[in-house]
Amino acid sequence: MSDTAILSISGLSKAFGGLLAVNQISFDVHQGEIVGLLGPNGSGKTTLLNMVSGALPPTQGRVRLRGRELTGLPPHQIARAGVSRSFQLVRVLPSLTALENVMVGAVFGPDAVWGAEAEAIARALLERVGLSGRERQRPEAMTYIDQKRIELARALAADPQVLLLDEWLAGLNPTELQTGIALIESLHAEGRSILMVEHVMDAIRSLCDRCVVMNAGAKLAEGTPEQVLSNHDVIAAYLGDENA
Repeated sequence: MSDTAILSISGLSKAFGGLLAVNQISFDVHQGEIVGLLGPNGSGKTTLLNMVSGALPPTQGRVRLRGRELTGLPPHQIARAGVSRSFQLVRVLPSLTALENVMVGAVFGPDAVWGAEAEAIARALLERVGLSGRERQRPEAMTYIDQKRIELARALAADPQVLLLDEWLAGLNPTELQTGIALIESLHAEGRSILMVEHVMDAIRSLCDRCVVMNAGAKLAEGTPEQVLSNHDVIAAYLGDENA
């Protein structure tokens, strides 16, 4: 782990029976950096995020946050340590209002904020993501992008040291996409450290400081967006050898 790394992933592997879904992945995320995790569908990106967030225990390897061992801890302990996430398929709590959904994030953060303080944090974050005035609505009455906004606000309510975004920009129309990119840019400007799984190339080029590309569970390339998106092996993985 380098001196400036906030999240260190070392030799991380996950096997499901005879299938090696993630194979010896290693990279760091530095303070204030957005790292894009790229790769074709089925390359192991979400499985890797699940290991970092504690949803899955790794078969092998280590995850550390500022040198603190997170490997194998349950999700609530990893959230307390300072790692929050969104999900590839939005996971809001349908029986709770938008405000209550976000308050949950504050409760499970490192400082375990409750009551009026949690409500104040939630209101500020709902305004931040564009949902001011809709605090009492339930997610089921909202659009897909608004449910994603709730989920992002909930992740931010824990004031994480590292934010994991799993295809947060997927499924958005062009106007929503530009709004979403601007919102993530504003988080970057605050100095937040973000690891994001993404397929939207405009977002990758405009947001990511560095990218890690996976294919068939293994790390294929690492570098700036320009470097990895022009890499022969990366192009072949996405489009086939005849297009590389």
